[in-house]
Amino acid sequence: MNHDIQFMKVAINEAIVALYKNEVPIGAAITYQNVVIAKTHNLTQTFQNITAHAEMLAINLASSHLGVKYIKKCTLYVTIVPCIMCAGALFWSKIGKVVCGANNHSKIGFLNYGIKLHPKTKFIFGIMEEQCQYLIQKFFFIRRIQKKMFK
Repeated sequence: MNHDIQFMKVAINEAIVALYKNEVPIGAAITYQNVVIAKTHNLTQTFQNITAHAEMLAINLASSHLGVKYIKKCTLYVTIVPCIMCAGALFWSKIGKVVCGANNHSKIGFLNYGIKLHPKTKFIFGIMEEQCQYLIQKFFFIRRIQKKMFK
C-alpha cells in the first residue's frame, strides 16, 4: 500500500501539471519493479488529439522504455478510472496492475459499461481518492464559472 500512495502522488503531480495547462487534470505514472518508467498527463488540447489521454501516453512511453509490446510486469497509477478507449489499450497492453484514484462520474469510465481489463490485470480503486476527485471537481467548477462569465 505504501508504494501505491507514493506512486499515486506522482500521478497527482502530473494531473496538477495538466491543470495548469488548461487540460483535464488527469495524471498517470507507470512503474516497473517499483521504479517510475513513464509519467504524463492529459495532452488532448495541447496536441489537438483526442487520443492523447494520460493513460495512452503512459502506455506508449512504458512500452518504448522497455522495448516491449506487452507491459505485463508494470503498474499504472492513474488519478481517475480510465475511459473506454484507455481501458481497451490497457487490456491489449496486458498491464499487470491498474491503481485508480477517483471514480469517473462523467459516465465515460469503463466501469460504467461492464468492460473488463485483461483477466490477469489486478485492479485497485480508491487510492488517494479525495485528492484525485478534488482536482477534477476544481477544473470543471472553474470551467462552469468561465462559461457563465464569458457568455
